[in-house]
Amino acid sequence: MTHTQHGGNPISGLRQALPYLRLYRGRTFVVKLGGEACLDPRAVRSLLEQVGVLSELAIRIVLVHGGGPQTSRLAERLGLTTTKLDGRRVTDAATLETVVLSINGEVNTSLLSAARAVGLAAVGLSGIDAGLVRARRRPVVDGRDYGLVGDIEAVDPRALRLLLADGLVPIVSPIAADDDGAPLNVNADTVAAAIARALGAEKLLFLLDRPGILEHPDDPGSLVSYLDLAGLARMIESGAIAGGMLPKARAAADALAGEVGRVHFLSAFERDALLREVFTNDGAGTLLVREKSELAPAERLDDLPSLSVGPAGLPA
Repeated sequence: MTHTQHGGNPISGLRQALPYLRLYRGRTFVVKLGGEACLDPRAVRSLLEQVGVLSELAIRIVLVHGGGPQTSRLAERLGLTTTKLDGRRVTDAATLETVVLSINGEVNTSLLSAARAVGLAAVGLSGIDAGLVRARRRPVVDGRDYGLVGDIEAVDPRALRLLLADGLVPIVSPIAADDDGAPLNVNADTVAAAIARALGAEKLLFLLDRPGILEHPDDPGSLVSYLDLAGLARMIESGAIAGGMLPKARAAADALAGEVGRVHFLSAFERDALLREVFTNDGAGTLLVREKSELAPAERLDDLPSLSVGPAGLPA
């Protein structure tokens, strides 16, 4: 399927958006923003303006962010060596300090400042606040020691529900803590999926540095528009989904297994991509569902032959 730009007649756009407005009014979306996008003030402002539109339409938004590039930059400035295992940062005590300073400090504060600039009522918090995310230190397995990296044990969404009920947008850092209050470095994709599950979110949306899930990772033109879990598994097995996309894909599958309605992958840098993905038939990225039979009437497109992907990773 080809994604098209929607311009020209705003009334036509409103008519197309109406079924989606009926579907999503009063529902909760969890949006995950990567640290790369947080480095671009224009991308951040555009995203927060779009979040403001969704909020005005009575859609509740939780924004979860990462901060990998910011952490790496601070670590380099402090003379610390960055080591990764399977794409995860090995976190000793000194590295954890840089993670907290960068993600809880620099990134979360910059997002809150940008939210204020666009008139969005937002509140910053981390997984430690109000016991939002409870984690445990990842054990050493086969000699692989990740250090102060956490795996999620539970999410307590009560604080988020209170903020959302009051019309506020929570902006969440993924730093969590164990039962003794010791901070742990937790993957932001995993945190976003766990929060989406705990809230029973209608949508989990990953904002990326690419248009969505690609059949060929180096070819932005190979966007896969629709995908189901079986197709996602085949793309992982074939190597089409690898590297930094792997934790996102696994978090997405986990979210759908936990009754999150839809997962989307889309660009953080493409103009109005969030609104187009939510409110138009063509969308702007990749829609991931459990299986085709779960599509709502407004999502059943005449040109959607199948949500399963073939061996090449494209809709069969």
